[in-house]
Amino acid sequence: MSIDEPGHDSHADNENIEKRGNGEFGNEDLVDVLLRVKESGELEFPITDDNVKAVIYDIFAAGTETSSTTIDWIMAELIRNPGVMFKVQTEIREKFKGSTTIGEADVQKLKYLKLVIKEGLRLHAPIPLIPRVSRQDTEIDGCLIPARAKVLVNAWAIGRDPQIWTNPEKFEPERFDNNPTDFAGNHFEYIPFGAGKRMCPGMTFGLASVELPLAHLLYNFDWKLPAGMSPKDLDMIERPAITAARRQNLELVATPYDGLSK
Repeated sequence: MSIDEPGHDSHADNENIEKRGNGEFGNEDLVDVLLRVKESGELEFPITDDNVKAVIYDIFAAGTETSSTTIDWIMAELIRNPGVMFKVQTEIREKFKGSTTIGEADVQKLKYLKLVIKEGLRLHAPIPLIPRVSRQDTEIDGCLIPARAKVLVNAWAIGRDPQIWTNPEKFEPERFDNNPTDFAGNHFEYIPFGAGKRMCPGMTFGLASVELPLAHLLYNFDWKLPAGMSPKDLDMIERPAITAARRQNLELVATPYDGLSK
């Protein structure tokens, strides 16, 4: 129930509300757009409520679980590699000494943090198996892949191939220092986001969702394992699912960094 004040034009307010926003038809979000397109019936292949729900589910899953999974893996690797942890925290804390917060643009100054993230994506691709469909009959190493066959590209295995990477099982961010190999789909030996015209469209958003939270975690806190645990006790096995999260939750003790008050 709502109560209008005397002389208050609620209709005008509602009209103003409708005019706000940057959608094609005013104050629209993605769900509005999908429903409008569905109801218009203008598409050659009409979409249904199930299609709309599937798109929304994909957005939430791809935009949150993959980022949180990547941060979890990187934190686990940093705990197992204290030298890397010290180096990346030193970079962040020296760069932002005395600051109370870190902005998204500030993260671009953190060269070593970016190397840490690249190495984390190499070892632990958030989507380890990339589905594709063969467009035509293709032969690879004597194996015939018929047209329209479903193919799973193993990005996880490619990132650990000893014929491509030196010490492939080791977490070594320095391997990407002055190395032109990137994850933008230009190098097929490193495809955590896929490649080609169907590579992950949310790559930039996904990276931002990893870089900034990770920078804050490493800047504001010191991290260690609970008493009685050692790095070798960490379970580094993947959970069987579309996204390759760790099989067990990562439990760490966070201590506020005392350098923030100095």
